[in-house]
Amino acid sequence: MPITPDAPLTECSGVGEERAKKLAKLGLERVSSLLFHYPRDYEDRRQVYTARDAPLGQRVCISATAAEHPRRARIRKGLELVQVKVVDNTGALHLTFFNQGYVDRAIRAGEEYVFYGTVEEQGRRRTMANPIFERVGQGTVTGRIMPVYPLTAGISNHLMASLTRQALPCAASLPETLPQQIRQGHSLAALEFSIKNIHFPEDEEALSLARRRLTFEELFYLSVGLTRLKSRRAGEEGVPLPSRPMEEFLALLPFAPTGAQRRVMEEVARDLSAPRPMNRLIQGDVGSGKTAVAAFAGWLCAKSGGQAALMAPTEVLAEQHYRSLSALLAPAGVRVGLLTGSLGAAEKKRVRKALAEGEIDFVAGTHALISDGVEFHRLSLMVADEQHRFGVAQRAALAAKGATPGTPPQAGLAAKGGASAAPHVLVMSATPIPRTLALIIYGDLDVSVIDQLPPGRTPVETYVVGEDKRARMYGFVRKQVEAGRQAYIICPAVEDGAGLDGPEGDSPAMDLKAVKSYAENLQINVFPDLRLGILHGKMKPKEKEAAMAAFAKGEIQVLVATTVVEVGVDVPNASLIVIENADRFGLSQLHQLRGRVGRGKHQSYCVLITATRNPDSMARLRTLASTTDGFKISEEDLKLRGPGDFFGSRQHGLPQLKLADLAGDMRLLSEAQEAARELLEDDPDLSKAENRPVLQRVRRLFADTPDIFN
Repeated sequence: MPITPDAPLTECSGVGEERAKKLAKLGLERVSSLLFHYPRDYEDRRQVYTARDAPLGQRVCISATAAEHPRRARIRKGLELVQVKVVDNTGALHLTFFNQGYVDRAIRAGEEYVFYGTVEEQGRRRTMANPIFERVGQGTVTGRIMPVYPLTAGISNHLMASLTRQALPCAASLPETLPQQIRQGHSLAALEFSIKNIHFPEDEEALSLARRRLTFEELFYLSVGLTRLKSRRAGEEGVPLPSRPMEEFLALLPFAPTGAQRRVMEEVARDLSAPRPMNRLIQGDVGSGKTAVAAFAGWLCAKSGGQAALMAPTEVLAEQHYRSLSALLAPAGVRVGLLTGSLGAAEKKRVRKALAEGEIDFVAGTHALISDGVEFHRLSLMVADEQHRFGVAQRAALAAKGATPGTPPQAGLAAKGGASAAPHVLVMSATPIPRTLALIIYGDLDVSVIDQLPPGRTPVETYVVGEDKRARMYGFVRKQVEAGRQAYIICPAVEDGAGLDGPEGDSPAMDLKAVKSYAENLQINVFPDLRLGILHGKMKPKEKEAAMAAFAKGEIQVLVATTVVEVGVDVPNASLIVIENADRFGLSQLHQLRGRVGRGKHQSYCVLITATRNPDSMARLRTLASTTDGFKISEEDLKLRGPGDFFGSRQHGLPQLKLADLAGDMRLLSEAQEAARELLEDDPDLSKAENRPVLQRVRRLFADTPDIFN
């Protein structure tokens, strides 16, 4: 009986309960999910070489005859070898299989096979280890273009291809959800053809047609969802705030704002005075002055009788915002509060009561702000700092606090506001996003860019150095500390042997610097007289907060940490950041890390340590050393890595793109956005029978944020 799309994967040959659990880690639970688990790459196995002419060091196909029966040898417990000699009319190839006992039965002397693997030379012998093979003429895993899938531990590419092949007949029963007029208008291939050829393409043309159809579909549904979200928000009733002279606020600042800051403040003021809620993203490089703009928005809100809330991703950062906002706004009579998880029970109770009764105008906090029991008297503005650390759902949860049933009308605000009015939303990000990517990721927001740094800010000097300069680097760390400064040393791993899911890096996992052992070695052998601290993601929240606070106070001179410091408290006295195994990080992440220094009056430095000889990796690092323009770096990063790992992990709250390459698919993106716009102009609610499948697909796509479309 043939398997159906809705059948569990355990109905596939080769999948038991344990294997099903491993597949579930990839999001694969039903047969249909295999069809939408697209390959990340392809191997062209169509060219068949001879044993003599096959190029060394690359994976190739060789057709040859088994000259003997395979020989088995048990080397030690847990290691068994199967060896066999194969020949063609040009020479011999010696094959070795490790712990693959089935080969003894699968290869028979005198029969011809196609072997796919990497040819090496050992003395005068040509060898191949663990090749994939099949009988000549089968053409299942050789002699064709083969998919390379995203995998997880215990799941091989061979198994994934085998399972997908079993699922492929189900493609015929998949419903077409793209409206016919869109498929015809954009010359898109049929779904069944596209699914079959994205996995096992007949040729390059078939793969191109399949990819175009499925990429368009991906971008189309995302565009429909974001357009509906934006139009829905545009229809929401907001609380227009009366305008006030900006100069009143500027008089509070201890510095003159940049032209870019003033421009963005004007955009925010315009949004806040409009009858619909503001939904604006402020992008700005590290140190560009985004917080001052958020303070301006909160000041406007407080002066109009409303409340503002700023949500930060860490307690240390929330406390920093609390201190800076208090110092800035208290002279203007704005009451600033703090709400975090680590506050004592009595203090939490006091802050919650003050928020509910309107005795706090502007509160800084963490996720504690969206917890049950937190109510606002008149929340009119929510600010999310470090936008990519929060999902859409978290933003929505805080925004919903502005519409708490039974809340009294918002005193001092326009009469149309009331309890049901949606608060204004301002999100900030120090991760510069190329405009091409922002079209997708922030399609539901208006975007402002602060593209100027304050005058007098000294750029961080960046150096790329090899392992041979390590002793000099340690000397430089000591020199900075002796001058009264502090330093970060960043490692890619927490413990020895732990790899990093890095981008193009080519440092073997065993060579990665690990925080725990590295910090211990530094303290004992390199800096026995200095005060070292450690910080990593596996520490308890209170331990992390304590380490960061100690560094901020100067109690720790050198902080050995993972990328957990990427979003952290300002330490103006930190003048040096050393990044170990720098080739293991993306450019945008390196730029974020570099932004940890250069926040004070002292000249600051970033040292990128690498042992790589990969010319592409070195080119990336030199790009970082040559510019401090975050937007230029992000554009380069997008070209080099694509959008998949742009943030390191998917935290921005929108659906992940499986196929779309935003550096190369801009034309297709424009087509998809135009098609989405035309469809929604004709049928805004997607209520027509032929468009209901589109609505269902969009709802499934945004399943993590169901409040958006339900």
